Amino acid sequence: MLLKDLLAEFKRSTHCSNEMIAKFCGVSKSTVSRWCSGEIRRIQDDTIEKLSELMQMDILSLLKLHRAKPIVGVVKAGYDLYAQQNILGYEEVSAAEDALGDFFLQVQGDSMIYAHIYDGDMLYIKKCTHVESGTIAIVMIQEEATVKKVIWKDDFMILEAGNPLVENRYFTKKEIQELPVQIIGKVVFSKTYF
Repeated sequence: MLLKDLLAEFKRSTHCSNEMIAKFCGVSKSTVSRWCSGEIRRIQDDTIEKLSELMQMDILSLLKLHRAKPIVGVVKAGYDLYAQQNILGYEEVSAAEDALGDFFLQVQGDSMIYAHIYDGDMLYIKKCTHVESGTIAIVMIQEEATVKKVIWKDDFMILEAGNPLVENRYFTKKEIQELPVQIIGKVVFSKTYF
C-alpha cells in the first residue's frame, strides 16, 4: 500500500478532509491533494511525523517498505559546492525502479542542461565506485560533489559538462589518488518537476 492508498483509507474511515490534514501537518491543501493523487515530490521527516501522529501509524516505516528512496542531499551541476548529506525527504519509485538505485540527489546548477539534467531535478543514483567511459555519474572531488559525464582517456579522467559555458575538468591518475577524486554513484535517471 502506498501513501495515497493509506490517505484514501484514512479519509474514508475518518471523514477527514484534505484541508484538515493540511492544517494538522502544516502544509497547503494542494500539497495534500498531490499526496492523495500520488504526485509526491518530497515529504519532510517532520511532516511524516505529523502524518504518523494524525493517522496513528508509522508512515516512515511504511514508506520504506513500499518503495520510497531517501533524498540524501544536493549535488552541484557545476563545481564549488560542498556535498550536503542531510535527508531532505523521500521520493517514491516504482517496483521496477526499486532495485535500480539507492537514493536521490537534488540538482543545483545548469552545467548538465544539454544532458537534460536541470536545476531542481531529482537524480536517482546507484552506488558504485567505477563507471564505464561516457557514463553520467556523481563524483566527489575532495569534499565537493558534482554530476558530470565521466570520460576515461589514456591516463586521464575527464569530467565533461553538458553545457558549453562550463569548462571540463581533467585529472591525472596521481590527482585522482591524492585529492582524492572518487566516483560515488551512477545516475540512473533524472526526474524533472515543473
